[in-house]
Amino acid sequence: MPITGGCRCGTIRYDIALDALPLVYACHCRDCQTWSGSAFALHAMLPEAILSLDPGAHRFRLDDVEQMPSEHLGCARCMTRIANRNSAVPGMIILRAGTLDRSNEVVPAIHIWTSSAQPWVTLPDKSPAFEKTPTPAEFQVALAK
Repeated sequence: MPITGGCRCGTIRYDIALDALPLVYACHCRDCQTWSGSAFALHAMLPEAILSLDPGAHRFRLDDVEQMPSEHLGCARCMTRIANRNSAVPGMIILRAGTLDRSNEVVPAIHIWTSSAQPWVTLPDKSPAFEKTPTPAEFQVALAK
């Protein structure tokens, strides 16, 4: 049974070819705080081939304002950003975990950009945490734990 999700208004839906919820990480960088309007954003990095996104998804880029220019995918009607892709992780897509139908079941496995975390945020003692973006090898090791 695929994992499903979609935008706030229900116009754009997706399926992920997984049997269980993906591993999720929390990013505390200032960009994610601003994008989410919260203290951090929850993401899942997935092989793009396992995501089946409604072909009507709106695509846009903000090359002149992003440190790592990305193509963003979401809903033009309700402005929900569902995922993005960029050249730093070819073949992968970064899913906004809050768009999962079962988002209430996700718990971040890793915390990144903790150097920008809000001072009132308390990180779990046992979760791997990185002050900035971990290397791909560090990220994989932390996810495997």
